[in-house]
Amino acid sequence: MGELVRTGISLEEGLLARFDEVIAAKGYQNRSEAVRDLIRDHLVNEEVEANKEVFGTLTIMYDHHQAGLSEKLIAAQHRAGSRVLATTHVHLDHHNCLEVLIMHGSSESVRDLANGILTLRGVKHGKLVVTSVAAGHE
Repeated sequence: MGELVRTGISLEEGLLARFDEVIAAKGYQNRSEAVRDLIRDHLVNEEVEANKEVFGTLTIMYDHHQAGLSEKLIAAQHRAGSRVLATTHVHLDHHNCLEVLIMHGSSESVRDLANGILTLRGVKHGKLVVTSVAAGHE
């Protein structure tokens, strides 16, 4: 971590009170940590909007009895090549599987890959979460 610099901000009393409630519920020790996380989140969003290099996890739950779905999931990952760094597969019950794909690439390519998988018939739910190395630079 770099050298800390103190700064001040002016906020409406009501806004600050709501912020304090939210950060207390999340378990932050102080406002500074919460503000730093908000800034990092904003920086990640900027990287995504600028189609920069990102890392992402795509978590999906799907019915493994859906005809041809397993093959389509594997084919999508193979077509993605080096964008898929790793996968983890868990059997939830007789019908449902959970899979997590760890991905890397431009934000657009990662988002396109995720959307292609999320829209496959038999994928019941999924979510893409992205981050960037830039968010960790201070």
